[in-house]
Amino acid sequence: MSLKKLMTNSVKYNAWANQQYVNWLSKKSEELLNKEVLSSYSSILKTIDHISGTEKYWFSVIAETAFVENQKNIFLKDEVLKELLDSSNQLSHLINSYSEEELVKKVKVVSPWFESDFSKYEYLEHAINHGLYHRGQIVTIGRNIGITDAPMTDYNVYNVVKEQENKQ
Repeated sequence: MSLKKLMTNSVKYNAWANQQYVNWLSKKSEELLNKEVLSSYSSILKTIDHISGTEKYWFSVIAETAFVENQKNIFLKDEVLKELLDSSNQLSHLINSYSEEELVKKVKVVSPWFESDFSKYEYLEHAINHGLYHRGQIVTIGRNIGITDAPMTDYNVYNVVKEQENKQ
């Protein structure tokens, strides 16, 4: 499998998993999704906002564009869920447009927290793993506030679902 195919599939998986979470959480009340618990981000909507904000940050690194941070004090369900879909779809479209040569291009990052000079595909893998990590936290936050019907979004489930869709 080529790097291009692997990265394209990875961003499609990420967008699919985020869509599953949006489908799931859009049926929950705004009050419940803003309920605070002890976690790295204290509510489901704050965690989702962090995921999409981080996807936007890594998009800017990979696309080599300026990043404009959008900090919120109010977390509205429809807005936060839409931003999650927008950020993952934007990342997916960007990677779909890249050649393998573009994916291996190194990009230097200097931030207050770290300095690195990695390939675009490595930053992309980090962004996808970061979202996966926090989606797991959302399941745990949900269980702590009584939401127990989280969707299955494992990578293998994605591949099986897509294979079945391709056969139809």
